[in-house]
Amino acid sequence: MLAASAASAGEAGVAPISVPSGQPVALSEVLLDRDPGALWLRLRFVAPQISRNGGTATHDQAMADMDHLCQELALSYMQEHALQPERIVISFADRAVPFGAQDPAATQYFEAYRPSGDTCIWEGF
Repeated sequence: MLAASAASAGEAGVAPISVPSGQPVALSEVLLDRDPGALWLRLRFVAPQISRNGGTATHDQAMADMDHLCQELALSYMQEHALQPERIVISFADRAVPFGAQDPAATQYFEAYRPSGDTCIWEGF
């Protein structure tokens, strides 16, 4: 697996990414994952407002934000880096969680998409 880490969402100077809900969302990591048997592009975000303990963003708002990030960020990242992944996975966590690690206290959401031209097609699990 190849990783291109972005700055931690908690670090000074990391600008939040604009999403439809208006919640603060920061890119924490980009992974190129071949473990599923094909290339998957994983964009991991810290989104503190999804927390089940005091967060203000609803599940539906987070899902719409993830759709937006796939469409507006992941597809352009693919073009910029000449990637052709089989799937794109957008993940939100209310705190930084290492990839593959379990953290029962963390709230995490994951959505998978199939890139098709200039569109992200949601792939429900």
